[in-house]
Amino acid sequence: MAKDYIWDPVRKKKVLLTPEEGVRQWLIKELSSKFNYPVHMLGCEHTLRLNNIPYRGDLVVFGKKLQPLLLAECKAPEVKITTKTFDQILRYNLSLKVKYLLVTNGKETYIAKVNPCDGTHTFITNIPYYNELSE
Repeated sequence: MAKDYIWDPVRKKKVLLTPEEGVRQWLIKELSSKFNYPVHMLGCEHTLRLNNIPYRGDLVVFGKKLQPLLLAECKAPEVKITTKTFDQILRYNLSLKVKYLLVTNGKETYIAKVNPCDGTHTFITNIPYYNELSE
């Protein structure tokens, strides 16, 4: 059986098209075309360390000073987004300390703004435009 590949504009190469990768590529297209996120300011499978254990953030959006601003976790379309799913990205954020967290399966998307003082988060209804991320 032939495997399907898809062009990833962030990594600038073809990658294996898994259900999760399809969601990531959809999100990249949405962020760049609808919300003005520059593709060169995105990072796929960004390595982060938590308790000296390496993890990979599915998609990280960087600011103009290359500081991480948004962390996205992409799930396959059949994976239901639950509190447990969001807990995963909250743990990852202990390392990155971004202002925004996004979890999507391509059908459901949840985004939260993180309070930098105490780490609490508030769900918001819309994905911010790129120029709003660092405000």
